[in-house]
Amino acid sequence: MVGILNFRPITTPLLQAQFPISRRNPNNRTSLIRVSAETPLQGVSSSSSTPTLSPPPNFKPPKPKRFAIRPDKIVDVLSASLALIFRLGTGVFVSGYSASFVSANDIPPEEYAFEIAGFKMKETSKLGPRPEKPIEIYEFESCPFCRKVREIIAVLDLDVLYYPCPRNGPNFRPKVSQMGGKQQFPYMVDPNTGVAMYESDEIIKYLVGKYGDGSVPLMLSLGLLTTLTAGFAMIGRVGKGSSYTPSKLPPEPIELWAYEASPFCKVVREALVELELPHVLHRYLYYVGSVNIVALVAAPNDKYYTRRQDTFRYLTWKTPTLE
Repeated sequence: MVGILNFRPITTPLLQAQFPISRRNPNNRTSLIRVSAETPLQGVSSSSSTPTLSPPPNFKPPKPKRFAIRPDKIVDVLSASLALIFRLGTGVFVSGYSASFVSANDIPPEEYAFEIAGFKMKETSKLGPRPEKPIEIYEFESCPFCRKVREIIAVLDLDVLYYPCPRNGPNFRPKVSQMGGKQQFPYMVDPNTGVAMYESDEIIKYLVGKYGDGSVPLMLSLGLLTTLTAGFAMIGRVGKGSSYTPSKLPPEPIELWAYEASPFCKVVREALVELELPHVLHRYLYYVGSVNIVALVAAPNDKYYTRRQDTFRYLTWKTPTLE
């Protein structure tokens, strides 16, 4: 279960939503990523080389620890895990995901792969065209219709710029009314084509047609049953990620490496939504056997956290006073 957060300053105004978003190499399975403010990620297309990554000056990696959930967060993680049952793992794997065991020599030694008895697991997927600019989605956590859209985004492995719209949020809910004429969620804007629309089912059809193979996954094509199970998936997190908590907007969107089905990532995203913090979500593809941690990078003061609980504490206590 993984999520990575990154703050890095740019000069583009926040509400213009014209942010250069880098694509990570799908073969790069590094779990801790630091992109220094002085050397930002270079844009990477689907066929380009791996971006340059470097640690900040004087960075000391944390001492490895056994995986553990902080006692006061066990209930949060367990309740967030209910979605895996009700949605049958939708959003865990990308479109066309497959895995097979091959000889260890068939996979470069610098590339991570699960290994057993001299064989390594080779993982592949079949992805559609990649959008040049990230899709923009206005939504909030405790909404079954929004969850449906987040799941198809995970399946299609798209980078998305999320504008959280919690109840009473002063920034992005009013903006949706201005753009579309009503406060209804989710609301999608594709800056690559100029298309903007409401209605989760229509958004799903658009995304699979434009950036997928045109077919809607079974668990997202069952009509009312899809909506009901998406609602049941949030039973354990009722009210979380829906109401606004006063905060100060960062100079640019936060970057989050995560995936929809992870209960650890879910709790972090709830905090982002409640604080109404816009964030670019980079889908972190699930790999069997990968090391799962959370890293938070704040460019102004280079704070580092390697546990999801610390990430949550940073968001709730530090972001409102971030300078």
